[in-house]
Amino acid sequence: MKKIIGALLIAGLPGVSHADTSIDELKSELLTLQRKVDDLEKSAAAAASAKPQNPDPGVSATEFASLKQQVAKQDLQVETLSTAASEGPTAGLSVTGYLDPVYLYNRNARSGGFSFLDHNSAYTYYNGNAGDVYLDIKKTFGVGPLAPSAEIQIQPNRGAGNTTLDGAKGNNMFNTAFVTIPHDDANQFVAGLMPSLAGYEYQQSNTLPTLTHNLLYDFSIPGYFVGIGYNGSHGEYTWKVILGNEQNLTHAATASDSSARLHTNLTPMINWRIDRSKGAWDWGWSAAVGRQLIYSGNAAGDCTSGGFGYNCSSSGAFSTYMFTEIDASYAVADSTFNAEFDLGNQKHAAWNGGDATWWGFSLLYTQKWRLPTIGLMGFAARWDYLNDSKNGGGGGNTYVGGSSIAGSASPGTDGLNGFGIDPACLASSNNNGQSCKGANHQDIALDLMFYPAVSYTVKVEYRHDWSNRNVFQRADGSWRKSNDVIGTTLVYTF
Repeated sequence: MKKIIGALLIAGLPGVSHADTSIDELKSELLTLQRKVDDLEKSAAAAASAKPQNPDPGVSATEFASLKQQVAKQDLQVETLSTAASEGPTAGLSVTGYLDPVYLYNRNARSGGFSFLDHNSAYTYYNGNAGDVYLDIKKTFGVGPLAPSAEIQIQPNRGAGNTTLDGAKGNNMFNTAFVTIPHDDANQFVAGLMPSLAGYEYQQSNTLPTLTHNLLYDFSIPGYFVGIGYNGSHGEYTWKVILGNEQNLTHAATASDSSARLHTNLTPMINWRIDRSKGAWDWGWSAAVGRQLIYSGNAAGDCTSGGFGYNCSSSGAFSTYMFTEIDASYAVADSTFNAEFDLGNQKHAAWNGGDATWWGFSLLYTQKWRLPTIGLMGFAARWDYLNDSKNGGGGGNTYVGGSSIAGSASPGTDGLNGFGIDPACLASSNNNGQSCKGANHQDIALDLMFYPAVSYTVKVEYRHDWSNRNVFQRADGSWRKSNDVIGTTLVYTF
Protein backbone atom coordinates (compact mmCIF):
# COMPACT_ATOMS: atom_id res chain seq x y z
CA MET A 1 0.00 0.00 0.00
CA LYS A 2 2.87 2.39 0.76
CA LYS A 3 4.24 1.78 -2.75
CA ILE A 4 0.83 2.74 -4.19
CA ILE A 5 0.71 5.97 -2.16
CA GLY A 6 4.27 6.88 -3.21
CA ALA A 7 3.44 6.29 -6.84
CA LEU A 8 0.35 8.44 -6.56
CA LEU A 9 2.31 11.31 -5.03
CA ILE A 10 4.92 11.14 -7.79
CA ALA A 11 2.21 11.04 -10.44
CA GLY A 12 0.62 14.16 -9.00
CA LEU A 13 3.75 16.26 -8.73
CA PRO A 14 4.49 16.96 -12.43
CA GLY A 15 1.12 18.56 -12.97
CA VAL A 16 1.92 21.02 -10.22
CA SER A 17 5.54 21.81 -10.98
CA HIS A 18 5.49 22.38 -14.77
CA ALA A 19 4.15 25.84 -15.60
CA ASP A 20 3.69 25.04 -19.25
CA THR A 21 1.20 22.22 -18.62
CA SER A 22 -2.17 23.14 -20.11
CA ILE A 23 -5.35 23.45 -18.10
CA ASP A 24 -6.88 20.49 -19.91
CA GLU A 25 -3.88 18.34 -19.06
CA LEU A 26 -4.06 19.39 -15.40
CA LYS A 27 -7.75 18.56 -15.29
CA SER A 28 -7.05 15.13 -16.80
CA GLU A 29 -4.29 14.43 -14.28
CA LEU A 30 -6.49 15.62 -11.44
CA LEU A 31 -9.35 13.38 -12.53
CA THR A 32 -7.02 10.36 -12.70
CA LEU A 33 -5.56 11.14 -9.30
CA GLN A 34 -9.01 11.65 -7.77
CA ARG A 35 -10.18 8.30 -9.12
CA LYS A 36 -7.18 6.59 -7.56
CA VAL A 37 -7.91 8.24 -4.22
CA ASP A 38 -11.53 7.12 -4.44
CA ASP A 39 -10.40 3.58 -5.22
CA LEU A 40 -8.04 3.68 -2.24
CA GLU A 41 -10.84 4.88 0.06
CA LYS A 42 -13.09 2.08 -1.20
CA SER A 43 -10.33 -0.45 -0.60
CA ALA A 44 -9.79 0.84 2.92
CA ALA A 45 -13.51 0.72 3.60
CA ALA A 46 -13.72 -2.85 2.30
CA ALA A 47 -10.76 -3.86 4.43
CA ALA A 48 -12.37 -2.28 7.46
CA SER A 49 -15.59 -4.20 6.83
CA ALA A 50 -13.77 -7.50 6.39
CA LYS A 51 -11.40 -6.99 9.35
CA PRO A 52 -12.88 -4.55 11.89
CA GLN A 53 -9.93 -5.12 14.19
CA ASN A 54 -7.57 -3.54 11.59
CA PRO A 55 -9.46 -0.82 9.56
CA ASP A 56 -6.30 0.64 7.98
CA PRO A 57 -4.02 -2.19 6.91
CA GLY A 58 -0.54 -0.85 6.05
CA VAL A 59 -1.57 2.84 5.64
CA SER A 60 -1.07 5.44 8.30
CA ALA A 61 -3.53 8.28 8.82
CA THR A 62 -0.74 10.80 8.13
CA GLU A 63 0.14 9.30 4.75
CA PHE A 64 -3.47 9.14 3.64
CA ALA A 65 -4.13 12.74 4.74
CA SER A 66 -1.03 13.88 2.80
CA LEU A 67 -2.34 12.27 -0.37
CA LYS A 68 -5.75 13.95 -0.03
CA GLN A 69 -4.03 17.30 0.60
CA GLN A 70 -2.05 16.85 -2.64
CA VAL A 71 -5.29 16.31 -4.55
CA ALA A 72 -6.83 19.43 -2.98
CA LYS A 73 -3.81 21.59 -3.97
CA GLN A 74 -3.91 20.43 -7.56
CA ASP A 75 -7.66 21.05 -7.67
CA LEU A 76 -7.05 24.63 -6.49
CA GLN A 77 -4.37 25.15 -9.16
CA VAL A 78 -6.69 23.98 -11.92
CA GLU A 79 -9.43 26.30 -10.67
CA THR A 80 -6.99 29.25 -10.51
CA LEU A 81 -5.68 28.67 -14.03
CA SER A 82 -9.21 28.26 -15.40
CA THR A 83 -10.25 31.55 -13.83
CA ALA A 84 -7.17 33.36 -15.22
CA ALA A 85 -7.81 31.96 -18.69
CA SER A 86 -11.38 33.25 -18.76
CA GLU A 87 -11.16 36.40 -16.63
CA GLY A 88 -7.48 37.42 -16.28
CA PRO A 89 -5.53 40.03 -18.29
CA THR A 90 -4.44 37.42 -20.84
CA ALA A 91 -7.92 35.99 -21.26
CA GLY A 92 -8.85 35.73 -24.93
CA LEU A 93 -5.34 36.79 -26.05
CA SER A 94 -3.58 34.94 -28.86
CA VAL A 95 -0.29 35.68 -30.62
CA THR A 96 0.52 33.83 -33.83
CA GLY A 97 2.75 34.54 -36.80
CA TYR A 98 5.67 33.39 -38.89
CA LEU A 99 9.24 34.13 -40.00
CA ASP A 100 10.27 33.60 -43.61
CA PRO A 101 13.90 34.40 -44.52
CA VAL A 102 14.26 34.15 -48.30
CA TYR A 103 17.00 33.73 -50.90
CA LEU A 104 16.38 35.13 -54.41
CA TYR A 105 18.40 35.22 -57.62
CA ASN A 106 17.28 37.68 -60.31
CA ARG A 107 18.71 37.04 -63.79
CA ASN A 108 18.22 40.57 -65.15
CA ALA A 109 19.68 42.18 -62.04
CA ARG A 110 22.54 39.65 -62.11
CA SER A 111 22.38 39.41 -58.37
CA GLY A 112 21.28 37.01 -55.69
CA GLY A 113 21.25 37.00 -51.94
CA PHE A 114 19.33 36.53 -48.73
CA SER A 115 16.65 38.95 -47.65
CA PHE A 116 15.17 39.18 -44.17
CA LEU A 117 13.97 42.19 -42.17
CA ASP A 118 15.54 44.74 -44.52
CA HIS A 119 14.52 47.66 -46.74
CA ASN A 120 17.09 46.98 -49.43
CA SER A 121 14.57 46.38 -52.19
CA ALA A 122 11.18 47.70 -53.21
CA TYR A 123 8.04 45.57 -53.20
CA THR A 124 8.13 43.83 -56.59
CA TYR A 125 6.52 40.82 -58.24
CA TYR A 126 9.39 38.55 -57.23
CA ASN A 127 9.80 39.42 -53.54
CA GLY A 128 6.30 40.48 -52.46
CA ASN A 129 5.62 39.69 -48.80
CA ALA A 130 8.59 37.33 -48.40
CA GLY A 131 11.61 37.97 -46.17
CA ASP A 132 9.90 39.36 -43.10
CA VAL A 133 8.41 38.71 -39.67
CA TYR A 134 4.64 38.59 -39.31
CA LEU A 135 2.74 38.82 -35.99
CA ASP A 136 -1.01 38.51 -35.48
CA ILE A 137 -2.14 39.72 -32.06
CA LYS A 138 -5.81 39.16 -31.24
CA LYS A 139 -7.74 39.94 -28.06
CA THR A 140 -11.29 38.68 -27.56
CA PHE A 141 -13.29 40.42 -24.85
CA GLY A 142 -15.48 37.70 -23.38
CA VAL A 143 -16.55 34.28 -24.58
CA GLY A 144 -18.98 33.02 -27.17
CA PRO A 145 -19.92 34.18 -30.68
CA LEU A 146 -21.12 37.61 -29.48
CA ALA A 147 -17.80 38.59 -27.86
CA PRO A 148 -16.13 41.61 -29.57
CA SER A 149 -12.45 41.43 -30.53
CA ALA A 150 -9.53 43.59 -31.62
CA GLU A 151 -6.85 42.31 -33.99
CA ILE A 152 -3.51 43.85 -34.99
CA GLN A 153 -1.15 42.44 -37.60
CA ILE A 154 2.46 43.60 -37.59
CA GLN A 155 4.71 43.23 -40.64
CA PRO A 156 7.55 45.78 -40.68
CA ASN A 157 8.89 45.79 -44.25
CA ARG A 158 6.35 44.09 -46.51
CA GLY A 159 3.03 45.01 -44.95
CA ALA A 160 0.42 47.54 -46.00
CA GLY A 161 1.81 50.14 -43.61
CA ASN A 162 5.25 50.10 -45.19
CA THR A 163 4.16 50.09 -48.84
CA THR A 164 1.09 52.33 -48.76
CA LEU A 165 0.64 54.29 -45.56
CA ASP A 166 4.01 55.77 -44.72
CA GLY A 167 5.54 56.82 -48.00
CA ALA A 168 9.30 57.05 -48.35
CA LYS A 169 9.96 56.68 -44.61
CA GLY A 170 9.03 52.99 -44.72
CA ASN A 171 8.75 52.59 -40.95
CA ASN A 172 5.05 51.93 -40.43
CA MET A 173 5.00 48.34 -39.19
CA PHE A 174 1.22 47.83 -39.05
CA ASN A 175 -0.26 45.66 -41.77
CA THR A 176 -3.87 45.63 -40.54
CA ALA A 177 -5.62 46.78 -37.38
CA PHE A 178 -9.36 46.42 -36.89
CA VAL A 179 -12.09 45.71 -34.36
CA THR A 180 -14.94 43.22 -34.81
CA ILE A 181 -18.29 43.80 -33.11
CA PRO A 182 -20.76 40.90 -33.55
CA HIS A 183 -24.42 41.70 -34.13
CA ASP A 184 -25.50 38.08 -33.82
CA ASP A 185 -24.08 34.61 -34.50
CA ALA A 186 -23.81 35.22 -38.26
CA ASN A 187 -23.26 38.98 -38.65
CA GLN A 188 -20.47 41.30 -37.53
CA PHE A 189 -19.45 44.93 -37.91
CA VAL A 190 -15.75 45.71 -38.51
CA ALA A 191 -13.75 48.94 -38.49
CA GLY A 192 -10.11 49.90 -39.06
CA LEU A 193 -7.41 49.01 -41.61
CA MET A 194 -8.51 45.91 -43.53
CA PRO A 195 -7.28 43.96 -46.59
CA SER A 196 -9.08 43.89 -49.93
CA LEU A 197 -11.81 41.30 -50.46
CA ALA A 198 -10.79 40.37 -54.02
CA GLY A 199 -9.07 37.28 -55.35
CA TYR A 200 -8.30 33.75 -54.23
CA GLU A 201 -4.94 34.55 -52.60
CA TYR A 202 -4.22 35.78 -49.09
CA GLN A 203 -1.28 37.96 -48.23
CA GLN A 204 0.50 35.82 -45.63
CA SER A 205 3.42 33.69 -46.81
CA ASN A 206 2.35 30.71 -44.67
CA THR A 207 -0.98 30.54 -46.55
CA LEU A 208 0.63 30.51 -50.02
CA PRO A 209 1.73 27.27 -51.67
CA THR A 210 4.01 29.36 -53.92
CA LEU A 211 6.84 31.69 -52.95
CA THR A 212 5.57 34.65 -55.01
CA HIS A 213 2.08 36.09 -55.43
CA ASN A 214 0.20 35.96 -58.70
CA LEU A 215 0.16 39.01 -61.00
CA LEU A 216 -3.46 39.87 -60.21
CA TYR A 217 -2.81 40.05 -56.47
CA ASP A 218 0.15 42.38 -56.94
CA PHE A 219 -1.03 44.61 -59.79
CA SER A 220 -4.76 44.32 -60.40
CA ILE A 221 -6.92 44.00 -57.28
CA PRO A 222 -7.49 46.85 -54.80
CA GLY A 223 -5.06 47.08 -51.91
CA TYR A 224 -6.14 47.85 -48.35
CA PHE A 225 -9.05 49.84 -46.94
CA VAL A 226 -9.32 52.21 -44.00
CA GLY A 227 -12.98 52.37 -43.03
CA ILE A 228 -15.91 50.32 -41.78
CA GLY A 229 -17.39 47.02 -42.93
CA TYR A 230 -20.03 44.35 -42.44
CA ASN A 231 -19.71 40.55 -42.61
CA GLY A 232 -22.63 38.14 -42.83
CA SER A 233 -23.53 34.55 -43.70
CA HIS A 234 -26.58 32.42 -44.37
CA GLY A 235 -26.50 28.78 -45.41
CA GLU A 236 -24.10 28.31 -48.32
CA TYR A 237 -23.54 32.06 -48.75
CA THR A 238 -21.23 34.57 -47.07
CA TRP A 239 -20.84 38.25 -47.86
CA LYS A 240 -18.58 41.14 -46.89
CA VAL A 241 -18.85 44.89 -47.53
CA ILE A 242 -16.26 47.63 -46.84
CA LEU A 243 -16.75 51.38 -47.16
CA GLY A 244 -13.41 53.12 -46.85
CA ASN A 245 -10.39 54.83 -48.35
CA GLU A 246 -8.51 52.43 -50.62
CA GLN A 247 -4.72 52.31 -50.41
CA ASN A 248 -2.54 51.08 -53.29
CA LEU A 249 -0.92 47.71 -52.76
CA THR A 250 2.46 47.42 -54.40
CA HIS A 251 4.17 50.78 -54.83
CA ALA A 252 5.42 52.85 -51.91
CA ALA A 253 6.14 56.56 -52.12
CA THR A 254 9.69 57.73 -52.74
CA ALA A 255 11.65 60.72 -51.57
CA SER A 256 11.17 62.39 -54.95
CA ASP A 257 7.40 62.51 -54.50
CA SER A 258 6.43 66.00 -53.36
CA SER A 259 2.69 65.39 -53.25
CA ALA A 260 1.28 63.50 -50.26
CA ARG A 261 -2.06 63.39 -52.08
CA LEU A 262 -0.65 60.67 -54.30
CA HIS A 263 -0.30 58.21 -51.43
CA THR A 264 -3.06 59.06 -48.94
CA ASN A 265 -6.44 58.46 -50.49
CA LEU A 266 -9.06 60.37 -48.51
CA THR A 267 -11.92 59.54 -50.87
CA PRO A 268 -14.02 56.56 -49.68
CA MET A 269 -15.06 53.85 -52.11
CA ILE A 270 -17.12 50.68 -51.67
CA ASN A 271 -15.76 47.12 -51.92
CA TRP A 272 -17.89 43.98 -51.57
CA ARG A 273 -17.63 40.22 -51.94
CA ILE A 274 -20.13 37.33 -52.10
CA ASP A 275 -19.14 33.66 -51.79
CA ARG A 276 -21.04 30.42 -52.24
CA SER A 277 -19.47 27.27 -50.82
CA LYS A 278 -20.92 23.89 -51.70
CA GLY A 279 -19.04 20.65 -51.33
CA ALA A 280 -15.52 20.94 -52.72
CA TRP A 281 -16.34 24.15 -54.61
CA ASP A 282 -16.21 27.80 -53.55
CA TRP A 283 -17.35 30.53 -55.96
CA GLY A 284 -16.63 34.19 -55.27
CA TRP A 285 -17.48 37.53 -56.82
CA SER A 286 -16.11 40.87 -55.65
CA ALA A 287 -16.15 44.43 -56.93
CA ALA A 288 -15.00 47.93 -56.01
CA VAL A 289 -16.46 51.26 -57.17
CA GLY A 290 -15.50 54.81 -56.29
CA ARG A 291 -12.89 57.47 -56.95
CA GLN A 292 -9.23 56.59 -56.80
CA LEU A 293 -5.92 58.39 -57.00
CA ILE A 294 -4.31 58.57 -60.41
CA TYR A 295 -1.10 56.89 -59.44
CA SER A 296 1.12 56.67 -62.48
CA GLY A 297 3.45 58.62 -64.69
CA ASN A 298 1.63 60.55 -67.37
CA ALA A 299 2.83 61.90 -70.70
CA ALA A 300 -0.04 64.38 -70.99
CA GLY A 301 0.65 66.35 -67.86
CA ASP A 302 3.05 66.23 -64.91
CA CYS A 303 1.93 68.06 -61.76
CA THR A 304 4.78 67.05 -59.45
CA SER A 305 8.46 67.74 -59.57
CA GLY A 306 9.17 64.07 -58.89
CA GLY A 307 7.64 62.88 -62.13
CA PHE A 308 4.67 61.06 -60.60
CA GLY A 309 2.30 63.08 -62.79
CA TYR A 310 -1.33 62.96 -63.76
CA ASN A 311 -3.32 64.90 -66.28
CA CYS A 312 -4.05 67.97 -64.15
CA SER A 313 -5.93 69.85 -66.83
CA SER A 314 -8.65 67.23 -67.23
CA SER A 315 -8.89 65.05 -64.14
CA GLY A 316 -7.07 66.36 -61.11
CA ALA A 317 -5.72 63.93 -58.53
CA PHE A 318 -8.72 61.55 -58.50
CA SER A 319 -10.83 59.80 -61.10
CA THR A 320 -13.62 57.22 -61.33
CA TYR A 321 -12.44 53.70 -60.55
CA MET A 322 -14.33 50.45 -61.24
CA PHE A 323 -13.10 46.92 -60.66
CA THR A 324 -14.69 43.46 -60.61
CA GLU A 325 -13.46 39.87 -60.47
CA ILE A 326 -14.74 36.32 -60.15
CA ASP A 327 -12.78 33.46 -58.64
CA ALA A 328 -13.27 29.78 -57.91
CA SER A 329 -11.60 27.17 -55.73
CA TYR A 330 -11.90 23.41 -55.87
CA ALA A 331 -10.31 21.31 -53.12
CA VAL A 332 -10.53 17.56 -52.72
CA ALA A 333 -8.15 15.34 -50.73
CA ASP A 334 -4.61 16.62 -51.48
CA SER A 335 -5.45 18.45 -54.73
CA THR A 336 -6.50 22.11 -55.09
CA PHE A 337 -7.39 24.19 -58.13
CA ASN A 338 -7.83 28.00 -58.13
CA ALA A 339 -8.91 30.33 -60.91
CA GLU A 340 -9.53 34.09 -61.12
CA PHE A 341 -10.56 36.59 -63.79
CA ASP A 342 -10.19 40.37 -63.28
CA LEU A 343 -11.45 43.43 -65.13
CA GLY A 344 -10.73 47.06 -64.17
CA ASN A 345 -11.03 50.61 -65.49
CA GLN A 346 -9.90 54.00 -64.23
CA LYS A 347 -10.53 57.33 -65.95
CA HIS A 348 -7.50 59.36 -67.13
CA ALA A 349 -5.06 57.02 -65.33
CA ALA A 350 -3.17 55.65 -68.34
CA TRP A 351 0.26 56.79 -69.53
CA ASN A 352 -1.07 59.04 -72.31
CA GLY A 353 -3.76 60.64 -70.13
CA GLY A 354 -6.56 58.41 -71.42
CA ASP A 355 -8.53 55.78 -69.55
CA ALA A 356 -6.62 52.84 -68.10
CA THR A 357 -8.18 49.44 -68.72
CA TRP A 358 -6.72 46.17 -67.52
CA TRP A 359 -7.85 42.56 -67.47
CA GLY A 360 -6.27 39.23 -66.70
CA PHE A 361 -6.55 35.77 -65.23
CA SER A 362 -4.66 33.46 -62.89
CA LEU A 363 -4.72 29.63 -62.75
CA LEU A 364 -3.14 27.66 -59.90
CA TYR A 365 -2.90 23.91 -59.31
CA THR A 366 -1.39 22.35 -56.17
CA GLN A 367 -0.84 18.71 -55.22
CA LYS A 368 0.52 17.09 -52.07
CA TRP A 369 1.77 13.56 -51.57
CA ARG A 370 3.79 11.56 -49.05
CA LEU A 371 7.01 9.77 -50.03
CA PRO A 372 8.59 7.00 -47.92
CA THR A 373 11.95 8.70 -47.29
CA ILE A 374 11.16 12.40 -47.82
CA GLY A 375 7.79 12.58 -46.09
CA LEU A 376 5.08 15.08 -46.99
CA MET A 377 5.84 17.31 -49.97
CA GLY A 378 3.92 19.27 -52.58
CA PHE A 379 4.01 20.74 -56.06
CA ALA A 380 2.42 23.93 -57.40
CA ALA A 381 2.09 25.30 -60.93
CA ARG A 382 0.66 28.74 -61.73
CA TRP A 383 0.03 30.71 -64.93
CA ASP A 384 -0.87 34.43 -64.85
CA TYR A 385 -1.72 36.90 -67.58
CA LEU A 386 -2.37 40.65 -67.20
CA ASN A 387 -3.26 42.82 -70.19
CA ASP A 388 -2.39 46.48 -69.54
CA SER A 389 -1.76 47.75 -73.06
CA LYS A 390 -4.46 50.41 -73.53
CA ASN A 391 -3.19 54.00 -73.75
CA GLY A 392 0.32 52.98 -72.72
CA GLY A 393 -0.63 51.12 -69.56
CA GLY A 394 -1.34 52.22 -66.01
CA GLY A 395 -4.21 51.91 -63.57
CA GLY A 396 -4.82 49.29 -60.91
CA ASN A 397 -1.64 48.85 -58.89
CA THR A 398 0.68 49.21 -61.87
CA TYR A 399 3.10 52.12 -61.79
CA VAL A 400 4.63 53.50 -64.98
CA GLY A 401 6.54 56.40 -63.50
CA GLY A 402 10.04 55.20 -64.35
CA SER A 403 10.98 52.42 -61.90
CA SER A 404 14.32 50.84 -62.72
CA ILE A 405 16.89 48.18 -61.87
CA ALA A 406 19.89 50.06 -63.24
CA GLY A 407 19.26 53.38 -61.44
CA SER A 408 17.66 55.15 -64.40
CA ALA A 409 14.63 54.39 -66.54
CA SER A 410 12.53 55.93 -69.26
CA PRO A 411 9.31 57.69 -68.28
CA GLY A 412 6.27 55.49 -68.80
CA THR A 413 8.07 52.29 -67.81
CA ASP A 414 8.39 50.00 -64.82
CA GLY A 415 11.63 48.15 -65.39
CA LEU A 416 11.34 46.30 -62.09
CA ASN A 417 7.95 44.73 -62.77
CA GLY A 418 7.65 44.64 -66.56
CA PHE A 419 4.88 47.14 -67.33
CA GLY A 420 4.50 50.31 -69.37
CA ILE A 421 5.78 51.23 -72.81
CA ASP A 422 8.84 50.10 -74.76
CA PRO A 423 11.63 52.71 -74.32
CA ALA A 424 12.42 52.33 -78.02
CA CYS A 425 8.89 53.46 -78.86
CA LEU A 426 9.30 56.49 -76.61
CA ALA A 427 12.62 57.38 -78.25
CA SER A 428 11.18 57.21 -81.76
CA SER A 429 7.93 58.96 -80.91
CA ASN A 430 7.26 62.58 -81.86
CA ASN A 431 4.50 63.06 -79.26
CA ASN A 432 6.26 62.05 -76.02
CA GLY A 433 5.20 58.43 -76.41
CA GLN A 434 1.47 59.08 -76.22
CA SER A 435 0.85 56.73 -79.15
CA CYS A 436 2.82 53.84 -77.59
CA LYS A 437 1.00 50.79 -76.28
CA GLY A 438 1.60 49.28 -72.86
CA ALA A 439 2.88 45.81 -72.07
CA ASN A 440 0.95 42.56 -71.62
CA HIS A 441 2.70 40.62 -68.87
CA GLN A 442 2.63 36.83 -68.28
CA ASP A 443 4.37 34.45 -65.92
CA ILE A 444 4.72 30.76 -65.10
CA ALA A 445 5.74 29.76 -61.57
CA LEU A 446 6.76 26.21 -60.59
CA ASP A 447 7.19 25.37 -56.90
CA LEU A 448 8.25 22.45 -54.75
CA MET A 449 7.14 22.47 -51.11
CA PHE A 450 8.59 20.36 -48.30
CA TYR A 451 7.06 19.93 -44.86
CA PRO A 452 9.76 18.51 -42.55
CA ALA A 453 7.66 19.33 -39.45
CA VAL A 454 4.27 20.76 -38.57
CA SER A 455 5.61 24.31 -38.16
CA TYR A 456 8.08 24.32 -41.08
CA THR A 457 7.56 24.77 -44.80
CA VAL A 458 10.39 24.97 -47.30
CA LYS A 459 9.55 26.38 -50.76
CA VAL A 460 11.70 26.34 -53.89
CA GLU A 461 10.42 28.32 -56.90
CA TYR A 462 11.44 28.92 -60.48
CA ARG A 463 9.52 31.76 -62.12
CA HIS A 464 9.67 32.94 -65.74
CA ASP A 465 8.05 36.28 -66.66
CA TRP A 466 7.69 37.60 -70.17
CA SER A 467 5.98 40.40 -72.07
CA ASN A 468 5.15 41.34 -75.63
CA ARG A 469 7.39 44.42 -75.28
CA ASN A 470 10.88 45.22 -74.04
CA VAL A 471 9.89 46.41 -70.56
CA PHE A 472 12.20 44.38 -68.29
CA GLN A 473 15.37 46.32 -67.53
CA ARG A 474 18.75 44.62 -67.06
CA ALA A 475 21.60 45.63 -64.77
CA ASP A 476 23.50 47.16 -67.70
CA GLY A 477 20.55 49.45 -68.55
CA SER A 478 19.39 47.51 -71.61
CA TRP A 479 15.83 46.27 -72.02
CA ARG A 480 14.45 42.84 -72.84
CA LYS A 481 11.11 40.98 -72.95
CA SER A 482 11.64 38.49 -70.14
CA ASN A 483 13.20 37.74 -66.79
CA ASP A 484 13.86 34.66 -64.63
CA VAL A 485 13.86 34.39 -60.86
CA ILE A 486 14.88 31.47 -58.64
CA GLY A 487 14.16 31.58 -54.93
CA THR A 488 13.76 29.56 -51.78
CA THR A 489 12.33 30.33 -48.36
CA LEU A 490 11.87 28.68 -45.01
CA VAL A 491 8.55 29.62 -43.42
CA TYR A 492 8.36 28.92 -39.69
CA THR A 493 4.83 29.30 -38.31
CA PHE A 494 4.09 29.68 -34.62
